[in-house]
Amino acid sequence: MGSKLLDKKFLSHMIPLASPIILQQFIFSSLGMVDSMMIGQLGETAVAAVGVANQVFFLATLLFFGITSGSAIFTAQYWGQKDIQRIQKILGLSLVMSMIGGLIFSLVAILYPEWVIGIYTRDPEAIVLGADYLQIVAFGYLFSAITYSYSAVLRSIENVKIPTLVSLIALSLNSILNYGLIFGNFGLPAMGVSGAALATVIARIIETTILLIIIYRKKLPVAAKPANLLDFRGLDLGKYFRTTLPVIITEIVWSFGMTTYSVVYARIGTESIAAYNIAVSLDRLIFVVFIGLGNACAIMIGNQIGAGEIDTAKSYGKKFLIYGTIGSTILSVIMLLVMNPILSLYKVSPETLEYAQKILILMSCSLPIRSLNLIILIGILRSGGDTLYAFYIDAGVIWIVGVPLALLGGFIFHLPIYWVYLMVLADEIVKFVLGLTRFFSHRWIHTLTEPA
Repeated sequence: MGSKLLDKKFLSHMIPLASPIILQQFIFSSLGMVDSMMIGQLGETAVAAVGVANQVFFLATLLFFGITSGSAIFTAQYWGQKDIQRIQKILGLSLVMSMIGGLIFSLVAILYPEWVIGIYTRDPEAIVLGADYLQIVAFGYLFSAITYSYSAVLRSIENVKIPTLVSLIALSLNSILNYGLIFGNFGLPAMGVSGAALATVIARIIETTILLIIIYRKKLPVAAKPANLLDFRGLDLGKYFRTTLPVIITEIVWSFGMTTYSVVYARIGTESIAAYNIAVSLDRLIFVVFIGLGNACAIMIGNQIGAGEIDTAKSYGKKFLIYGTIGSTILSVIMLLVMNPILSLYKVSPETLEYAQKILILMSCSLPIRSLNLIILIGILRSGGDTLYAFYIDAGVIWIVGVPLALLGGFIFHLPIYWVYLMVLADEIVKFVLGLTRFFSHRWIHTLTEPA
């Protein structure tokens, strides 16, 4: 097995695809953790308020992710055939749907910020701070929709460096502006959490602008004219929506499940949701490796299926699962080692730190299963066009298993947040069993594209 695992052809393809995505996500998560630490200097309420407000962006990005990853299933297979025209048409569909979704989220957040924040928390101070943050940051959602669409298609045609470079610039700018606008450095006004929101909007606008300039100046395959983006003739729209709608609905249903978790955590107490947000910032930093592997897996398997190399696609799936198992085991140990030094940087109460520490221990222990679930559901099943079954696993299990347990633990038994989080992890175990069974059945492989 060792010689098969260390397949030079496989590694020479996987590493250039996964590495930039891992780097991009690492930068995103590390700067996000730095931002969290900056806001953490303002106390638990500020951490909780911004964390709750960002749940709205989390929902929006999951919608974007559902739309763009559904579209990427097709673009990856079309790239296997080098069908540029249809790739541009798919990009156009992705842009239209993502921008409509972004506009809806923006309007709700701008017009009804207190109502939105009030869903998550009853803390009056957190509602005021969160609403101020949300009303500003919502102006960036539309730009994120555009960036997500172009970046996803670029990755699916194996151009991962440009989205990574642009994200690096934007995220670095975001952190610099946060330092200035939160605390009043660089001659900028000290705006607190509102400054963090303004910094995010500025960074999103610049990110989108730079990305589009690079794409059209370099005349990349996605540099389509508006008329081409909106010309959907020649696409099998029925097949497109049958494949992508389960992905989009999965992300929406799953995201509302995750939102329910956040509501439960926030209603347990301000310290609890603050602790969860602190723990998540470190978990995301570690989890970036598997986001990179999952994306590379989706691209490589999609390309192979589009090219008719079904046996190679199956082999790639097995190798990604093996690499995911090895990597997640190592990184779970690293998470435990770095946990306390990082937590010591937060100026929050001892109770919040204790909760965050216990949640991180659970996140570390569950990392192998959570990472393999991402690779199976996002990297393998979706890239094979098995989106309906992935929907049943991802969206179904969270509501049948995870949400009832969260409500039971938080509202009926009134358990501390770390016990509620432990109960919620049952949904990951169920998803893992169902996903692995589906993978070995080989019924997840569907050829979605036809020659132009």
